[in-house]
Amino acid sequence: MTRPRITRQSDIARLAGVSQATVSMVLNDRAGTNRIPETTQARIREAMAELGYVPNIAAQSLRGGRNGLIGVHTFERVFPVSPEDYYHEFLNGIEEQAVEEGLDLVLFASTQRADGTRTIYGNGSNRMRLADGAIILGFEKNDDEIRRLDNEGFPFVFIGHREVEGVEIAYVTADYAEAMAPVVRTLVDAGHRSVAYLAAPVRGLPQAERLHGFTRSAAGTPIHDFATHVRSVDDVSSEWLRDVMLSGATAIVVETYELARALALTLDELGILTPAELSVISLDSDPRGGGRFSHVNVPRREMGRRAVTLLLSVIESSSNPHEVVLRSTPSLCTPPDGESVAPPAVTSLRTTGIA
Repeated sequence: MTRPRITRQSDIARLAGVSQATVSMVLNDRAGTNRIPETTQARIREAMAELGYVPNIAAQSLRGGRNGLIGVHTFERVFPVSPEDYYHEFLNGIEEQAVEEGLDLVLFASTQRADGTRTIYGNGSNRMRLADGAIILGFEKNDDEIRRLDNEGFPFVFIGHREVEGVEIAYVTADYAEAMAPVVRTLVDAGHRSVAYLAAPVRGLPQAERLHGFTRSAAGTPIHDFATHVRSVDDVSSEWLRDVMLSGATAIVVETYELARALALTLDELGILTPAELSVISLDSDPRGGGRFSHVNVPRREMGRRAVTLLLSVIESSSNPHEVVLRSTPSLCTPPDGESVAPPAVTSLRTTGIA
């Protein structure tokens, strides 16, 4: 069986009646800078369509030309994701915006090592060079590899606030600190004066921004008793919750959706009603949807979309990367609805079975 002959640029040039160099300039988006008339460009594209020509993306990339590919990379095991996964909405947003921009996506999953972590330079070179630039997401990062990417001048952006010494990182994030003001206001308006803050033991920048924002917003309000409890999911126990409520706390602010799930189970175990006996607000939205408590809605899909547009601006611009902060608006980081917040219970702890 004879293998079909691959269409070459010389074939397109012959059919369109132009030079091969002209075809190459059109394929590599250099037609405008070389003043190739629109009619000539249209004739070349018609010849491409007639011959069924498919550009060699890898070859274009090696020559330094744009190929319309953007990469998605993570330093931890993320792909593939289910609809209930935290990163699912980020990826939905990335895909939606890529479609609008006419871009293709490359998921760099072959960079995974035996321990589940991923490296950009596993084979000694930057595998992401196949793409015009890359979006990096996930909690983990490799500072040495980020510095190397920066030194190479490879365009990349992070989803989530990231800092690496000596590198100006372009990133898209939600304004977690400002989103805490309506949380505090909801609690104060309901009459709460003693609040426990349930914090995650792994402290990234988003977690630090939430706690800082809540502390700042609570300053000068009637909340006179505010305690931070750093607990893992397994440590959100009945004993801990009893101690918190016996200390006088009438509301709990939960930093992550994982901790919120654990707290819901503990409340059920003790038979404590929300919000009748304890008010709760989660500072993160549960990817499963809904959720037991009022929560701040994190705009994951919007952040994914904005990451694509930011990456395109980084690719196009030689100026310093810049951050894009999604302000707290109804379409972005929306405040809690207050359904799991009520005035402090007047029933004694002893009658509710806590003491």
